[in-house]
Amino acid sequence: MSRMNTNGNASATVASQIRQYAQQAAEAAKPIAAQVKPLASDAKEAAGRGVYKARAWAAPQVERSGQVLQDSVAPKVAAALHSSAEKLNPGEPPHRGWRKGAAAISILLAAAATAVAAVARSRKARAATNGEEAAPAADEAQASADGEVKDPARTSG
Repeated sequence: MSRMNTNGNASATVASQIRQYAQQAAEAAKPIAAQVKPLASDAKEAAGRGVYKARAWAAPQVERSGQVLQDSVAPKVAAALHSSAEKLNPGEPPHRGWRKGAAAISILLAAAATAVAAVARSRKARAATNGEEAAPAADEAQASADGEVKDPARTSG
């Protein structure tokens, strides 16, 4: 226990000595700080002027660089992007126009068959009113149920 007390007293005296040395150093530094303070202020102002000059010089340089990039590099990049987009574009889907054409042809064939059938019916009706037999003439064409027009004069059989 006595050892703790002696160490405690020794550390207290060392701490007080350190405190005294620090106070002496602070007192000695005050006149030096007073001499350095105006120099530091001047250095601050000089650094501010240097930063201003550097920024004043750099701003037009950056502006010119931006203009050069815009005029030379940007069009090339834009053209490359446009070319890539054209390569990626799948184009228009294939046209299925033959379906519309086939539908139009079948409608026309059906209309023609209906017209031929209507002509045949009107001739039959005229023949019935005149008392004649309703037989198709040799040069008349007949339409079958599927819309195909058959010429009775040309059929063999």
